[in-house]
Amino acid sequence: MTPVIAPPSPTPYLPRRGERYRLVVPNAPTAPRIVRDFVATVFWAAGHASLVDDARLCASEVVSNVYCHTDSPRIRVEVTVDRRQVTVCVTDDEPGHLPVPPPPRTPGADEGGRGLFLVDALAARWGSIAYGARSPHSKTVWFTLSAVSAAHPSI
Repeated sequence: MTPVIAPPSPTPYLPRRGERYRLVVPNAPTAPRIVRDFVATVFWAAGHASLVDDARLCASEVVSNVYCHTDSPRIRVEVTVDRRQVTVCVTDDEPGHLPVPPPPRTPGADEGGRGLFLVDALAARWGSIAYGARSPHSKTVWFTLSAVSAAHPSI
């Protein structure tokens, strides 16, 4: 039998250097507020005060999606900081339904689903990845904010 070698799956852009801060919270109605406060504190302490409001909003939207759309018992948050940018990764234990870039909104569309539009508009980059190959066991939604994206002229 001839062995079959599959190419490695593509990896998302994630920072390789910088200081990392981690938080684990229960997947509960209070999770978005706890994560917002954690992210704001890290951004302030790291000298990225101009990005605090965008970071709080994006983190809140991503964590709210975990609460509303999964049964994951916990939410893991990792913030990686360097001088130019900050990346926030939100991981849950339910890999189904990876978020994808939202399609253009049409007038009169339903009221739900605005969170990813906000993340897409505010973040310099964002994406998602499932872990576990053929038997995924978790997923991460991540976003990167930088001083350039803080101006967000597209909103």
